[in-house]
Amino acid sequence: MVLMDGRHVSSNILEGIRNEIESLRVHGAQCSLALIIVGSSKASLQYFSAIRNACKKIGIVDHPYQLPGDVSINEVLNLIKDLNNDIRISGILVFLPIPKHLDPRRVVNAVTPEKDVDGLGAISIGRLAAEESTSQLFLPSPNFSIRTTFLPCTPYGVIRLFDYYGIEVKGKDVVIVGKSLTVGKSLALMMLAKEATVTVCHRETKDLPLKTKQADILCVAAGKPNLITTDMVKEGVVIVDIGVNALPDGRVVGDVDFEGVSKKASYITPVPGGVGPVTIAILLKNTVISARRIIGLDML
Repeated sequence: MVLMDGRHVSSNILEGIRNEIESLRVHGAQCSLALIIVGSSKASLQYFSAIRNACKKIGIVDHPYQLPGDVSINEVLNLIKDLNNDIRISGILVFLPIPKHLDPRRVVNAVTPEKDVDGLGAISIGRLAAEESTSQLFLPSPNFSIRTTFLPCTPYGVIRLFDYYGIEVKGKDVVIVGKSLTVGKSLALMMLAKEATVTVCHRETKDLPLKTKQADILCVAAGKPNLITTDMVKEGVVIVDIGVNALPDGRVVGDVDFEGVSKKASYITPVPGGVGPVTIAILLKNTVISARRIIGLDML
């Protein structure tokens, strides 16, 4: 069994963009990321802190906006409008979930596609679905000029993990558990672009073990600890655990029974330390790409 360590992949990506950040400084520009968090979701606050720490380590300027849980939709949209128009801001990230009185799609779609570094706006997702932005899926180190919109960071993090560990997707049976736009749907589109045969499962799926046992590659993002157990997978399966669950005792675990399932898997991601670090690295890479565009460096 091979442990797919996202920290190694993340380190490679971050090291690769340090020179780009220095290049921006030489041209009198900075790379900056606006972080908008609404309310006090524990998971969002942890992610918020992790991104801020990563920004500081590589020289990206972060602009945190912590809004109260009862903020109005107009206040959020006005903030995003100001950030869209601010040439000092390279990228904008809205942390999800947001309070129920706010429409998440309206908020995310308010971010201009050029600064949608998380790749979750309607235009970014639409271009992914139409395979207008998927060329980067086939290049381990994509050129700046081909990225006119950004791919969703977490699913793209899965692709980068596969690239790093030499895992072939083409022709494989891929089962994805979870249909969120943030992960499941977007990952399914990426896997289809790479010519996998994809099955997407969700809470209404009948006989989930029957589906998961057929998987050559099983990706799980359901938000339920120990959802996938040893009897639900076949020998040699590749397991990508994207779930992040905080237990009452303080431990953070994924959606897969790691101890049991790892005995049958050929490759498996840990939680924490698997997809999460790669997601952050890609987010910051996208922010640098956006900063280069703003001052025209991507055209050089």
